[in-house]
Amino acid sequence: MNVQQDPAVPARRNRFAFALRCVRFGFNILIVAIFAAIVCFSSCSLASAQDSQNKQGGGKCPAATRKDSVVDVLHGVSIPDPYRWLEDQDSAETRAWLDAENGCAEAAIRSLPGRAQITKRLSELEKTDSFGTPLQRNEDYFFSKRPAGQDLYIIYRRHGLDGADEVLIDPTGMSPDHTTSVALFGVSDDGSIVAYGIRGGGKDEVTMHFLDVKTRRDLPDVLPLSDYYSMDFEHDNHGIYYGRHDDNGPQAMHHVMGTDPKTDVEIMGKGYGPEVGISTQLSRDGRDLSLVVAYGTASKRADLYFKHLEGDSPVQSIVNDTESVFFDQIEDGKAIVWTNWKAPKWHIYSVDLKHPARDQWKEIVPESDASFESVALVGGKIYVQYVRNVVSQGKIFDIDGKPAGEIPLPSLGAITGFSGLWESPEVFLNFESFNIPVSIYRYDLRGRDFKAWASPKVPIDPSAYTVEQVWYESKDKTRVPMFLFYKKGLVKNGVTPVLLTAYGGFNVNLTPGFSPTAVEWADAGGIFAQPNLRGGGEFGEAWHHAGMMENKQNVFDDFIGAAEWLIANHYTSSSKLAIQGSSNGGLLMGAMVTQRPDLFRAVVCGYPLLDMLRYQKFMKGSFWVPEYGSADDAEQFKYILKYSPYQNVKDGTAYPAVLFITGDGDTRVAPLHARKMAARMQAANNGPHPILLLYDTKSGHSGGRPLLKQIEEQTDSLAFVFSQLGVGAK
Repeated sequence: MNVQQDPAVPARRNRFAFALRCVRFGFNILIVAIFAAIVCFSSCSLASAQDSQNKQGGGKCPAATRKDSVVDVLHGVSIPDPYRWLEDQDSAETRAWLDAENGCAEAAIRSLPGRAQITKRLSELEKTDSFGTPLQRNEDYFFSKRPAGQDLYIIYRRHGLDGADEVLIDPTGMSPDHTTSVALFGVSDDGSIVAYGIRGGGKDEVTMHFLDVKTRRDLPDVLPLSDYYSMDFEHDNHGIYYGRHDDNGPQAMHHVMGTDPKTDVEIMGKGYGPEVGISTQLSRDGRDLSLVVAYGTASKRADLYFKHLEGDSPVQSIVNDTESVFFDQIEDGKAIVWTNWKAPKWHIYSVDLKHPARDQWKEIVPESDASFESVALVGGKIYVQYVRNVVSQGKIFDIDGKPAGEIPLPSLGAITGFSGLWESPEVFLNFESFNIPVSIYRYDLRGRDFKAWASPKVPIDPSAYTVEQVWYESKDKTRVPMFLFYKKGLVKNGVTPVLLTAYGGFNVNLTPGFSPTAVEWADAGGIFAQPNLRGGGEFGEAWHHAGMMENKQNVFDDFIGAAEWLIANHYTSSSKLAIQGSSNGGLLMGAMVTQRPDLFRAVVCGYPLLDMLRYQKFMKGSFWVPEYGSADDAEQFKYILKYSPYQNVKDGTAYPAVLFITGDGDTRVAPLHARKMAARMQAANNGPHPILLLYDTKSGHSGGRPLLKQIEEQTDSLAFVFSQLGVGAK
């Protein structure tokens, strides 16, 4: 399985997760010296825009939202849900409400001064060549690239390392508004067929198509709209193996090219519920198929199976009886298995498929002081990507586990993409840091040659910035690391604007990453702060477990601790502190608003989970029960109720300014969360700051939207925060 790593495709290559996206925003700001001169101007600008809209609408903007009298009784506790009716996304009343909300938000935000400057700088930083990690097939390299000035990623082929780039699939003409995109899912071994998904807006689901590279025409095979986890061609191109998830649940399937997809044979899937995902991977010799069965997001358990493809062999188990996470890659009749079983920071076993019993496993790479980020077999060796003190480290081992070197990364930063083949010595790595734009490097295992393969020309001088890692104590005295990114020469004066962002969940490592808007923020004198909260995987499974299920409050305490540390150490103040998070990070924002509304001045909450008593009932929600728990369970209900943002909004509270962002195109986190929370907070707010909802009919979790729409959304967020913190665009 080699899924192209670009913004439209989830990071499934390393098999650590099937559905994981973490949206990042950044903001821009002016230097501290001019704050006082523009506080009134900027704040009054937003107020003026809102007043204007109020007059046009004849009253409050947004208008008061109708309340229902719905009350659920869960485990003997009465739970009011006055905005249950907003869960119906397609009702005429909901659509009219959304139109009104959007009208108010757009009138308030899009008339603010400085938008043109914000968009201009973001465009300079983002309208550059952007590459996905290439997939090697013989002498050809297949990859996604968004050329400078283009809206969408195009799929290319390059013959030889220094050959010309040939366009294979260009989605530009697929929709007039550029909201239809393509994503590279796989390439046949001989490079003659490309598997690519067509995605509408930001949806997770794609329709799978197959391009004949020689004729540049699509084959008649079209796999239906679904969420595809893996895609592997048989060596003779007779068929493909794939894993997917749709309304029927998880399935591992085999498709014979040229036949009706309705006749595809199911290899595995019956008996599993919607909370399970199945991923497939074909060995490079074509003899064995690996199957990973992940329970939920695999935060607690993933089982391993395999199937010999010569003859009519049944699916066999490697491990299916242990509450731990297992992943593998099969080559030459052996499964290389990496797991957190008996090793919270992971270790690796070699398993002979002729003797797969547990007592026959051989540990070849023991647990170390650093946690795994990913594992792959390439060039006849084992590649292990570690995260050590929250930066990436790439090590190579022989197939028996003997150390065979380390990849010389250009600086401290993060490896955010990887590709390679078992039979090829070439390794391709995406590398980035806060001050280093994403570049792709090629490493040759034979000659130990490390060279840049693609380095976009982004207007930034890395030496002009400081990347600092600090440590602070959380509420329970746990030491938590945090990155600070700012322009050199910063003087701590207690009033520097800070943008604080985090994630804290699903074993996600929030390593240093390049963000154009964080660069803009730092250029203008601000500090971009990124703490590594518990719930992530930066320090292994123990760190992850300390922020999940009944321990979720630790995540919120860690974030509060970061904010308080920044204030106590004279970096900033509450009035100059903005926070942002999306998805699981959006849940974090909701908890911050309800638990510490006094601590922050402005909040951007994107594509969030907020009604935690009902999240498991919608879309991909059942996948996340192993991470959060479920209110259907009486014991889990108790701790979820304590922090669920929607249920903890308090009437008469003076809340900070909040901007919710979501849209119909989110098919992962139901946009009903943001709709209900916006209505609830607008009704409860007793302060002067606005509670706004920006809602796009095509926005979603999976990217794929045109670059211009992405820049517009980032500009909206920046303009909102600028107006609230009393600063202007540079």
